[in-house]
Amino acid sequence: MNDPAHPPIPPVSKRDAPAFSDLQHRATSASAFTQGSTTYHDVRPGYPAEAVELARGFGRVLDVGAGTGKLTSELTADQVLALDPSMDMLRVFRSALPAVPCWQATAEHTGIRDNVVDLITCAQTWHWVDVTAASAEFDRVIAPEGAVLLVWNNLDTSIAWVHRLSRIMHAGDVLKPGFTPETAAPWIIDREIRTTWNQHLTPEEIIQLAHTRSYWLNASEKIKERVDQNLRWYLYEHLGFSPDNPVELPYRCDAFLLSRSGTLAGRSSNL
Repeated sequence: MNDPAHPPIPPVSKRDAPAFSDLQHRATSASAFTQGSTTYHDVRPGYPAEAVELARGFGRVLDVGAGTGKLTSELTADQVLALDPSMDMLRVFRSALPAVPCWQATAEHTGIRDNVVDLITCAQTWHWVDVTAASAEFDRVIAPEGAVLLVWNNLDTSIAWVHRLSRIMHAGDVLKPGFTPETAAPWIIDREIRTTWNQHLTPEEIIQLAHTRSYWLNASEKIKERVDQNLRWYLYEHLGFSPDNPVELPYRCDAFLLSRSGTLAGRSSNL
């Protein structure tokens, strides 16, 4: 029997990419990130060492869709550059990483010369781009033996309470375990890393995390209030968390190193 107070939870995502109805829907969702960047920087997670390790061994790295610099700050290349379409994100980025050159641009139009970087990284970015156009642009700007690193953090919805949390948050970027990202010529997946890890957040920070999702940022004030109320009920009444006590929020991380066919064959597997 259905319980109106506790509706059934939809099944775990089986998607390889977020579902956008059309290009305009994707653009509208992406435009949400012109606001709320300080909160984004405070509560969005970084990336586990296993994923960052795939970026080692490249001389000049460009972080595309760098946001506030979550991945950028962990890169150890000789030279690190960054771009993002959101000026609000770049405002926080420049405060956090003043020594890293950054500018406003997109994956499809980076604004740099041919063959000038060895690696492009895209963390929480690739599902927002035109894959064919971005792949062609990366082919233009990446040196002949260079590569592309795609990285995603996803809430680990194999854990029941996290699955329900993701639904209350409307975390639409949660992708299925074992997903494979869309790629386009000349790039193919050369290596991949799949791992799990935990972020430590207080329940109030988890609520703030919901405020960094495109759904919440684009929502009306009425819907925002309802989401917050649902989260407070779930975290405090249903799960019994205490406001100031950190909890472990489980994540999956999926990272993919892309190359032009065969060009990384001679490189160490421990870049």
